[in-house]
Amino acid sequence: MDPLSDVLSLLKPHAYVSSGFDAGGDWAVQFGDQHKLIKCYAVVSGDCWLTVDGVADPVRLVAGDCFVLPTGRPFRLGSSIDGGAVGAGEIFPAARRGGVVTLNGGGGLFLVGSRFGVRGNQADMLLGMLPPIVHIHEQPEQAALRWSVEQMMKELREEQPGNALVAQHLAHMMLVQALRVHLDTGGGDRVGWFFSLADKQLGAAIKAIHAEPAYQWTLQELGTIAGMSRSTFALRFKERVGEPPMQYVARWRMLLACERLENSSDPVATVAAWLGYESESAFSTAFKRVMGCSPRQYGRWRKVEPETRSVAASLLSHERRPDTDNESRRIQHKIAVAAAGGRLALDQRPAGSANS
Repeated sequence: MDPLSDVLSLLKPHAYVSSGFDAGGDWAVQFGDQHKLIKCYAVVSGDCWLTVDGVADPVRLVAGDCFVLPTGRPFRLGSSIDGGAVGAGEIFPAARRGGVVTLNGGGGLFLVGSRFGVRGNQADMLLGMLPPIVHIHEQPEQAALRWSVEQMMKELREEQPGNALVAQHLAHMMLVQALRVHLDTGGGDRVGWFFSLADKQLGAAIKAIHAEPAYQWTLQELGTIAGMSRSTFALRFKERVGEPPMQYVARWRMLLACERLENSSDPVATVAAWLGYESESAFSTAFKRVMGCSPRQYGRWRKVEPETRSVAASLLSHERRPDTDNESRRIQHKIAVAAAGGRLALDQRPAGSANS
């Protein structure tokens, strides 16, 4: 698979909900933290303003526009940029399928949308690779995404046999369609992993890393694939992607390791060999550098709290837990720090290998 497909395949969609929103008059709605939720919308009629937390410029949305919010940040929709906003929880009922929420009698803006959650402790790290807003305002891309949104609503409303599988594929389709357009129109100077995929030279190196994650990559080899000298490649990769090449290699390996530890019964030694490590010890050392805990601790924590694996949610909670949960809380905190990219070691190469 290509790198974007690799990342999206690890974001397992679930908990699909589609609905419509009909607003009239002067209005504004504030949506809080959408942790691990990806939202896709199509404006059927009317217009409004969209502001997203951490994004400087508001976005004007008009009839025909589609937009996707892949990273789960808080956001605001309104008839104007300024003024107070009602909390989304005050007007939107508990999640339901295919309904329409009306505000102020409706008639000014009508949009349809779908949201879906993503699973996995590494979801925060993966979502952080994507742009906060994807705004699609040109044909034919609008039509393709609107079809997906409307089809999702139909599937969830009618509940035909096989609709769960169809919904899963539609969720991936909506996200891929939107990201493709954004990548094509994002401009050549924007920084981040996502936009680096459009850079022919850096994109070639990233594709090689994803194609063979177990290979013992060197800066020289990756630079050659990118058509640059070793030093030029290292500098440009860090400037554009946001981290050194070998750090990215190690982090991608550990994301794959987390996926396998979460979703298989393979022992740590098998996962280590699968990712090209000569010993379980070397793999465990590299895993701890990136994720902040050992593979075995990660696996134990996953099994202890299967219903409370949301890292960010656990960090936001201030409840005091019994001392018997101390190890679990420490591991959650370590994984969250790694997912945020806050304390990653500069040298995260597999132990015992000078060239990985």
